[in-house]
Amino acid sequence: MLRSMHLPSSGKVRVGLLLVLFFVLIAVFGPMLTSYSPRTSGPGLLQPPSAAHWFGTTQTGQDVYAQFVHGARISLLVGLVAGIASQAVSVVIGLVAGYVRGVVDDLLYILTSVFLVIPGLPLLVVLTGYLPTRGIVSVAIVIAITSWAPAARVLRAQTMSLRNRDFVEAARATGESRLRIIFYEVLPNALPVVASGFIFSTIGAILAEAGLSFLGIGSLTTVSWGSMLYFAQNSQALLVGAWGWVVPPGLAIAAISAGLALINFGIDEHANPRLRTGKPRRPRRGARSAAPAPLTGELVSSQDEDRLAAEPSRRPVEVPGEPIIAVEDLVVDYSTEDGPVRAVDGVSLTLHRGELLGLAGESGSGKSTLTNAITRLLRSPAEVVSGKVTYHRSEDRGEVDLLTVPYEQLRVLRWSEIAIVFQSAMNALNPVTSVGAQFDDVVRAHRPQLSVAERTELARIMLRRVEIPEDRISSFPHELSGGMKQRVAIAIALVLEPDVIIMDEPTTALDLLIQREVLEQIMALRDEYGFAIIFTTHDLSLLLEVSDSVAVMRLGRLVEYGPALEVYTNPGHPYTEDLLSSLADLGALL
Repeated sequence: MLRSMHLPSSGKVRVGLLLVLFFVLIAVFGPMLTSYSPRTSGPGLLQPPSAAHWFGTTQTGQDVYAQFVHGARISLLVGLVAGIASQAVSVVIGLVAGYVRGVVDDLLYILTSVFLVIPGLPLLVVLTGYLPTRGIVSVAIVIAITSWAPAARVLRAQTMSLRNRDFVEAARATGESRLRIIFYEVLPNALPVVASGFIFSTIGAILAEAGLSFLGIGSLTTVSWGSMLYFAQNSQALLVGAWGWVVPPGLAIAAISAGLALINFGIDEHANPRLRTGKPRRPRRGARSAAPAPLTGELVSSQDEDRLAAEPSRRPVEVPGEPIIAVEDLVVDYSTEDGPVRAVDGVSLTLHRGELLGLAGESGSGKSTLTNAITRLLRSPAEVVSGKVTYHRSEDRGEVDLLTVPYEQLRVLRWSEIAIVFQSAMNALNPVTSVGAQFDDVVRAHRPQLSVAERTELARIMLRRVEIPEDRISSFPHELSGGMKQRVAIAIALVLEPDVIIMDEPTTALDLLIQREVLEQIMALRDEYGFAIIFTTHDLSLLLEVSDSVAVMRLGRLVEYGPALEVYTNPGHPYTEDLLSSLADLGALL
């Protein structure tokens, strides 16, 4: 991500960076510009600013400038340490709670809520009062303990949203561990939230340290901007005209806080690669988004229900290869408040080696639920009620019931033997991770013995196989066209040369020309590698063109199943007849 960093274009961010850089330079180099120690007393008491004492002196003759520049180190260090510690706790609790859910989420949610409802300043005062030592590190840790909860709550909500994204689902399918998914897939996409939390935690820590010191319960033995204000107040500095003792530290605290807040405006620009390529385009005046036509979920009127309730049409599928996946009487329900909803109802079909099985049906017919059940990627509230999914492994390695096999063994099977191309490559690719890194995640999870160079070369080979320039290995998804993204997703699915690939509407959202190119690529790769395909789509005409066999689903049931040519020339179910008739009316089959 750092390769694309550039100076932000926002004037606010530039001002913020300059302010923060100014005070960092003061903290680093300021003490070198004075010969006085911040604790050394001199003969000149409460002297005004002069060439000898730039900010004047205190009531004991101490140099105020020396205190200011040494105090800058302490105040900024407290903010940095407390900000890092606070965000470390927030990240761990927020990510784990949002991703794992269940009892873990409930317990962490309660813990976070407790720290949110306790008033921060009183808790900070109480904890500081019981410290065995009031050193700067101790104060920073106490500030972190009292400030992590708000950021953790925001991160939990962000993680709950990200965990349902297709690229996280793809990471689960490739066999990545839960810990790696949390910190390598989810966390990079939550970086804007983490960075914002760190900035405001740092601001809060600087203000909290100044407040504690001003109240006299901080580390008064250490010179900081807060302790300067404490002693200046006790000595009534403003009343005696010693403004140089009060204004610089007070102004510095306000300025550094404002600078950090201004930097927050540029966080999205740095963390989100989509925003690095230029300013977002503004919509043209008067332009309106085209609203999709409402979908009824049915292709026929209610009076045709009796006709469409005919018995399913099943014909023997003769394919040269041996069976590789056999689905037997699979039933999947979704639990709702009104009772279970049956999404897959007694489906049985067989995929043979080298076969392309087309799975067609309208939205809500159960296609994706069926393929997710086969790969065991269903999420609550979906539940497999009954049935069996048998995977016949190659080289006489036996049979595996994919619905009951232990999860660790399932992780090994996924992607190395059964790979998936998810519905939309725009969402299935991690938007903040390069193409090469996403190849590397898959290969490292299943081929840990390969070196980094070998994994990189394998990724380059697969990109060439799908006709993408190998220098695109360092590109981010937003730098690729829709067709290129889809071919990258296919290349990642093929990188371990699996026996089966499940493609869930791989041509969705692509124009007709790009669809044709992707389909030709898929067919060429199938001829080269010999894998079997379950190809899911709404486009029945497309399936009839490329498939060996076709299965048509409606309302969770398999209403038509047989060789593609027979389904086209002699449909056995009224629903299939209606679909073919509608395609013929549109000229799709002419």
